[in-house]
Amino acid sequence: MQPRFDPEWLAPESLDDALRLKAEREDATVVAGGTFVGILVNQRLLFPSAFLSLGRVPGLAYVEAGDELRLGAMTTHRAVELSALVRERWPALAAAFSVVASPRVRNQATVGGVLADADYASDPPSMLLALGARVIARSVHGKREIPIEELIVGHYETSLAADELIVEVRVPGGKHRAAYRKFRARSHEDRPCVGVAACRRGAELRVAVGAVADRPQYFPELCDAAAAPAEVAHAYAAAIDPLSDFAGSSDYRRRVIAVEVRRALEELAA
Repeated sequence: MQPRFDPEWLAPESLDDALRLKAEREDATVVAGGTFVGILVNQRLLFPSAFLSLGRVPGLAYVEAGDELRLGAMTTHRAVELSALVRERWPALAAAFSVVASPRVRNQATVGGVLADADYASDPPSMLLALGARVIARSVHGKREIPIEELIVGHYETSLAADELIVEVRVPGGKHRAAYRKFRARSHEDRPCVGVAACRRGAELRVAVGAVADRPQYFPELCDAAAAPAEVAHAYAAAIDPLSDFAGSSDYRRRVIAVEVRRALEELAA
């Protein structure tokens, strides 16, 4: 007989209260949109003693821009996808959010949640990394900025301290070209077999490859904006040791990486 699962539900109504509870209740699992946590609970992979819901915390859902784009942590994927501001100035980011799962999921899943979950096969983290985004993390002790490439450190693991919450994501503005390519091994799959994000700002090139390892793969030393797309693509394919799962073997993924990185860079050059 399964033990009774009756977790406590913590629902703060201010950010200060949420940060206080995060510091006091390290046993509590944070719930933003709940799409990922819900799957883990339903599959009996997660049995927290308490949930810390951010649903009632005001001021965490917004899309704003000046010199850079600012996304509140509770902003939904759908809000980013449909934002006229994002579509005009960061179209590749809107495109990356638009291919996540289904509209039903995108209306619930949040920007902060998808980063804090650190799911290796999510679409937005790679695109945000390629764009040079950072998160703003807050705790009762203050706040700090964390580049996306330093935030996700392994399978479902981040560099956030135990008492920190992501409150905002910031994406650099300015003239740039970017692309996101999502390769699915099977047509009915929501999750990518390989996801490639690329961004060029002047002489700077950033390429991130997702869904192939424990975290988005980014190699600054291989991102030569002057090199031919095929050269960069083959260098990335050689540098990555892809995982094998139901979506594809390591060797299969390596071949797809070479193709999709090249195609992403060709889109930037078109």
